[in-house]
Amino acid sequence: MVEWTDFERQTIADIFGKIDYETVGSTALARCLIVYPWTQRYFGNFGNLYNASAIKINPLIAKHGTTIIHGLDRAWKNLDNIKEAYTELSILHSEKIHVDPDNFRVFCDCLTITLAAQMGAEFNADIQAVVQKFLTVVVSALGRQYH
Repeated sequence: MVEWTDFERQTIADIFGKIDYETVGSTALARCLIVYPWTQRYFGNFGNLYNASAIKINPLIAKHGTTIIHGLDRAWKNLDNIKEAYTELSILHSEKIHVDPDNFRVFCDCLTITLAAQMGAEFNADIQAVVQKFLTVVVSALGRQYH
């Protein structure tokens, strides 16, 4: 079980209370698909993903990015038991969709960059450490069924 300080709990709640889910989600997923093009293979039915411009304006990518960020609500609202909270999503991604678990990590890297860009100077080293700890636990929980 992961131990969370009061500062970490408050920081995570503050971030999710401030972010624009639609902007952050679509930007982070688009960044992931552009920077790591092999991740596109799971989105074959999302239409034109042939270049960065097409990915950035694709409404299905934007919608799914928002869905992912809303999925993180499950984690920050269940900080004391993220692995249990993500059991169903882990099974879905490992057994039905067969997503490469490393894709969770690369998406979270893109999400961290997106949050840093949106938060500006407020995204200092302490905030980054909390975000990365939180996302590492989420990635571990999502990858749990792969082991």
